[in-house]
Amino acid sequence: MTNRSLTKKRYRSDEALVNSARRFLQTRRAAIEATLDRLVPRESEPPERLHGAIRWSLFAGGKRFRPALLLAVGETFGARTEALLATACAFELVHTYSLIHDDLPAMDDDDMRRGRPTCHVRFDEATAILAGDALQSLAFQAIAEDEHVDRATRAMLVAELARAAGTPRGMVAGQAFDLEAEGRSISEAALERMHRLKTGAMIVAAARAGVLIAGAGEESLVAVTEYGTQLGLLFQITDDLLDVTATAGDLGKTPGKDLRAGKATYATVYGVPAAREKAARACADACAALDRLHHETGLLRGLALLTLHRKT
Repeated sequence: MTNRSLTKKRYRSDEALVNSARRFLQTRRAAIEATLDRLVPRESEPPERLHGAIRWSLFAGGKRFRPALLLAVGETFGARTEALLATACAFELVHTYSLIHDDLPAMDDDDMRRGRPTCHVRFDEATAILAGDALQSLAFQAIAEDEHVDRATRAMLVAELARAAGTPRGMVAGQAFDLEAEGRSISEAALERMHRLKTGAMIVAAARAGVLIAGAGEESLVAVTEYGTQLGLLFQITDDLLDVTATAGDLGKTPGKDLRAGKATYATVYGVPAAREKAARACADACAALDRLHHETGLLRGLALLTLHRKT
């Protein structure tokens, strides 16, 4: 077989994996949305304004990438979907709280998120802060009260999410580094550290949580941790590229804000061509980590490829 034939065969194989991953995201979305709906208070329940703000932000759309990743990993290792859903949605609750707070004037000062006014614009700053606070609490409540998972595993999951969301090795630490870097020139190492924490930590933890719920063992946890690490890096690089190349209609938020705010991104530090090369390498490294697993990993490979080629 010629090199050209091999390339075409590999392309068809990659395309099939991407399509399979896309179908997985579509089919699991309804279960994720239904579980989120069950986990948060109704808008009619007092305090109505607060609960309206929570639902405004949580059900504004979004990719639901983190809960879908947890489901994909857990199901790869044989876990039942009903045992995965509450923890998967806990990651989405924390992610949504972080977006609400990121959009505040004291942080990124953005007025559009997921194609609609941000929480503080639609309601007010105080309500937005409280909505984020409440979502964080609801996330840990969702895991702690999930009787589909044994108590020992629930404790591990709470710790996993807390580490990934907080400091010194989680999302909040990454956001602090991001704020410190605004308007400054930073090293490539500092850029990677910042984004491994701000974006990557939650993605790694979501993948690890799927392994923990499935009870798949330490060898699987190590391989999936590396997969999640590379996937988180890939997600951030593509996000940075989209901020430069996509439109507001594509993103559902204001493009070009990172550049105007003087933020350090892969696109600004490396340039667009080199950033695209780094994204391709992260995708390849994520897939290589899966070679250590004795399971069918097509779905997880497809998610990596889908992330590499995402348009929103």
